[in-house]
Amino acid sequence: MTPAPLSLPPYDWDLATQDLDAEGWALLPGFFPEDAARRLAQSGADPSEFEPLRAALYAQLLPIARRWAAALQHDAAYPDDFAAWAQRNREAGQTRRLSGLHRLRENGYQPLILHADGAHVFPLQLVALLSNPGVDFTGGEFVMTEQRPRMQSRPMVVPLGLGDAAVIAVSHRPVHGTRDIYRVTARQAVSRVRSGERIGLEVLLHDGP
Repeated sequence: MTPAPLSLPPYDWDLATQDLDAEGWALLPGFFPEDAARRLAQSGADPSEFEPLRAALYAQLLPIARRWAAALQHDAAYPDDFAAWAQRNREAGQTRRLSGLHRLRENGYQPLILHADGAHVFPLQLVALLSNPGVDFTGGEFVMTEQRPRMQSRPMVVPLGLGDAAVIAVSHRPVHGTRDIYRVTARQAVSRVRSGERIGLEVLLHDGP
């Protein structure tokens, strides 16, 4: 049985929203208790087992997604209910599950990516770390970059510990400049694992084509 939570742990979501608007990510410390993180890391969980967590995240993050879409003048329409959103994905041929565990061993890494394929993309996702940095593995930092108009890319390290999670921007988000709102493009990566095994989790709220 997968120890993925059926509901979200209590957090200051107003503060998380401020962090997402300012930085494009918000840390959720201790999202999984240590024993639950260890069990999940060893479970080989099927992506379908994360559906209750996806539904809870969708409900929590929906106001941010709608506000970001309006600020960027996107015509994305996010329904009130996650089941309706999932059905919209299926009708568009987006049936490939993107959520699941990711294992990186010595010298493994994840290159810079963004999960923006398909007609229906939810702009936020959850990432979590299910192994202990410095004990189970070394290296393997979770890295984000943001490309802003006429500026160099901005790198950021998201400081995840065992059981920690973060909500991050999937691809594009609005930033308030001195005169206007502009769009930044976010990408994510995991730096090279120098030793051991790093086990991470991604929970996306849309599916791939």
